[in-house]
Amino acid sequence: MPALGAGIHVLLPLATTWMAGTSPAMTTMSGAPLSSTPPMCDFAAAILLADKGTTMRTGLITAALTLIPAAAFAHTGAPDAHGFVWGFAHPFGGLDHILAMVVGILAWQLGGRALVLVPATFVLAMAAGAALGMARLPLPSVELGIALSVIVLGGMVAFARKAPIAIAIALVGLFAIFHGHAHGTEMALDAAAGSYAAGFMLATALLHVAGIALGCAIGRIADGRTAYRLGGALVALAGLAILTQII
Repeated sequence: MPALGAGIHVLLPLATTWMAGTSPAMTTMSGAPLSSTPPMCDFAAAILLADKGTTMRTGLITAALTLIPAAAFAHTGAPDAHGFVWGFAHPFGGLDHILAMVVGILAWQLGGRALVLVPATFVLAMAAGAALGMARLPLPSVELGIALSVIVLGGMVAFARKAPIAIAIALVGLFAIFHGHAHGTEMALDAAAGSYAAGFMLATALLHVAGIALGCAIGRIADGRTAYRLGGALVALAGLAILTQII
């Protein structure tokens, strides 16, 4: 009976703590503490911790992958490429700008230094006009200036008058400002200005080269003077039609 009473005194505190939802610390025979939770509970806790670690790693990887596109495409030059293509195509989208190749024909007629100076003046003055257009600075009678450029330059080719280079450069530079202003004001909002300008300047230079080649071809015809007159007259008539909005 004394042993039974001692056992009851030992078991009673254990039962009380078990009912309260806690477990007393137990030790092994060597004195090492035993886990207060069943093995299945320890296993479940390990799984939860592993899941938390996996979730955290997944979140970090997702965040990193989300940031990669911004870093990867920050310097792709997409707006630059768009601006260049848009600018290059712009001179080919209007007859008035295509007819600017008459500058090349005129340069061929004048010959000598004019082969370089006249087209180069047009391109540079056009860039200045484009800067005004991009800055939204108004320029009066832009369409009138473009139409007059086609009429006057076409007339110069038709009459085959070799004007002094200084006068030819002055006229070409003046008319180029109107062409450039039209290019600048019609730039796409999402286009890069520098790339857009490079595009239409290159396209215009190629039109001038085509004009020089055409002038050379006309000059090789037996009756080149008549061909110049006919070609120049057609260009001038086209400019008149643009002016009167027939075309």
